[in-house]
Amino acid sequence: MKAIIGLGNPGFKYERTRHNVGFWAIDNAAQRLGVVVDRAKFQSLIGEARIAGEPVLLVKPQTYMNVSGVAAAEIVRFYKLDVEQDILVIYDDMDFPPGQLKLRARGSAGGHNGVKSLIQSLGTDTFCRIRIGIGRPPRGSDIIPYVLGTFPEEERVRVEKAAAAAAEAAMHAVEHGFEHAMNQYNRVSF
Repeated sequence: MKAIIGLGNPGFKYERTRHNVGFWAIDNAAQRLGVVVDRAKFQSLIGEARIAGEPVLLVKPQTYMNVSGVAAAEIVRFYKLDVEQDILVIYDDMDFPPGQLKLRARGSAGGHNGVKSLIQSLGTDTFCRIRIGIGRPPRGSDIIPYVLGTFPEEERVRVEKAAAAAAEAAMHAVEHGFEHAMNQYNRVSF
C-alpha cells in the first residue's frame, strides 16, 4: 500500500489558497482515478484507489497545515507503511516560481510548517515529496497572508496545471518508482 498525501487546510475558506495546492493535486488524482476523497478517518479525508494494481490512499489531512504530521503518522502506524518507500507528500513551496515542480526523496522542511510537522511526527526527513512552486510575496511582506491568499488569475492557471502534473507525477511514481518520476517531472514548469 502507498499513501499520497496532499498538504493544505480544511474548509471552504482555504480551498483556493496558495497553501492548499497539495489538496488540488489530490483532487486531480482522485478525478483521474475515478474515486472520491471523502471518507473521514485518521484525522483526514481519504479516498482509496489502485494504480497498476497497487492499493493507494489519497489523503487530505484535516488537522490544519501546521500539524499535518499527526494525521500522516496515524496512517503510517495503522497500515504499517515504510515512510521512505510508501509515502509521497505534495505541497506548496515559496522557493520556486508559481507553476514549477520539484521532486525530492528527502530534505529539510525549508521553513514549511506542514513539512516540519511531518518530519517531527514521522521521525525522519526521508520521504518522497513533490513541491509545487507558489512564488514569494513582495520583499517586506508578511508570509502568512500570502500563503493564505489566492493567486492572481495568470498564476492560478499555471499552478492548476502544475497541480495536475504533480498528480500525474505521483501516480507515475507509484507505477514506475520515484526516481523514474523524478527524471520525468523534475523542474517541469508552466
